[in-house]
Amino acid sequence: MIKSLQPPSPAQAALTLASSSRYRAELLRRLHLDFTAEAADIDETPWPEEPVEELVQRLADGKAAVLAKRHPQAWIIGSDQAAALDGRALGKPGTADAARTQLANCAGRAVQFFTAVTVQRGDAFYRAVDVTTVRFRALTAEQIGRYVEIEPALDCAGSFKCEGYGITLFEAIETQDPTALVGLPLIATARLLRTAGFPLP
Repeated sequence: MIKSLQPPSPAQAALTLASSSRYRAELLRRLHLDFTAEAADIDETPWPEEPVEELVQRLADGKAAVLAKRHPQAWIIGSDQAAALDGRALGKPGTADAARTQLANCAGRAVQFFTAVTVQRGDAFYRAVDVTTVRFRALTAEQIGRYVEIEPALDCAGSFKCEGYGITLFEAIETQDPTALVGLPLIATARLLRTAGFPLP
């Protein structure tokens, strides 16, 4: 889905990723575009009864909007991701105990990951949301404990790194964009940047 308030205008050299995430920066480098990265500090508290898909789009929009005000001549990329189990958001665990609990709750079940991206300059913006389903294997407490000890993904929603050892936790990943699960859906991001005028294939 692409939405905009204005027709596309020519891209400028300035491109800023509204994030301090090293995962998103590493992904964006694959597009061979010059960019800077800058944190956009916003309140990420979910609203009461807010659907997860709406939450991530609101936060991606909010991050882009903050930096669009700081850098009005630059194109800004805002992104956010959340995992949902039974329709409820799973946050970043923060501690090993929370990671073990989160993985135990996900074991043998399907978890949806919503990853939103917004590309904005001034009042013009383009948006997309990727939905990826991760199907977890049935996991024992011992298997979960071993994973958390080897690869404590405490800063990742869902408590795993799919690009690392976390791949051993799954039965399947159902996605249209394998980069989305890492934190930035590059297929959608490239499409939005092309719409904004960037010289991508």
